[in-house]
Amino acid sequence: MLTNPVEYGTIRYSEKREKDEIMAYMNVEKKNKLAPGIKKVLAEYGVKGTLAKDTHTLKVNLKSGPIDFGTNGVNEYHIDSHFTGIAKEFLLKLKDAMMVGNHNNTDLMTDYFDVGWYISINVGKWDKPYEVTA
Repeated sequence: MLTNPVEYGTIRYSEKREKDEIMAYMNVEKKNKLAPGIKKVLAEYGVKGTLAKDTHTLKVNLKSGPIDFGTNGVNEYHIDSHFTGIAKEFLLKLKDAMMVGNHNNTDLMTDYFDVGWYISINVGKWDKPYEVTA
């Protein structure tokens, strides 16, 4: 818990705040709350994947499914322009499920970043590529 006044851009935090209120932060509790919605999207499209986290990021690693993404990486900020058809539809729904309860008050003009957590969607893993099934 932070108790000292700290200046972040134009916002001054002087009251007691939890760490996850002033920086991107992902924990097991948040991941577990989001898991049912994410699993529902995966099941709806017949895609198998795993859910993981690190300190700042919620991650979904797609293992296999009927959708051919044509790549092994997803830029979450450009799904609309880099994907089409069923791949685009699936990734947008998956992103929405991963962002439930998140916020983004980022102001790039002042170099101020304020998000609840970051997300990462991986198509396969470094040691095991995504498998397109029937």
